[in-house]
Amino acid sequence: MPNSIVEIKKKLDDRIGEHVLVKAQAGRKRITTHHGILSKTYPAVFIVHLNDDKGMLDRVSYSYTDLLTRNISIAFDEEAE
Repeated sequence: MPNSIVEIKKKLDDRIGEHVLVKAQAGRKRITTHHGILSKTYPAVFIVHLNDDKGMLDRVSYSYTDLLTRNISIAFDEEAE
């Protein structure tokens, strides 16, 4: 990932609509994994719509600083394989 928030936002702007895998720190030794679609980017956050097997639509937002500080990691489908 790039080394500034502006570069991170530009990279994510180019990938809107793509499937993504997000791994986030959920506690001391817990990691949550979300599969979804990168739907929107805003000046400080980006939104991932989650794929749910029950047919319900859910979304999660993350800040670009989470990526910069490596609290979360993102892999797009072609990178995850």
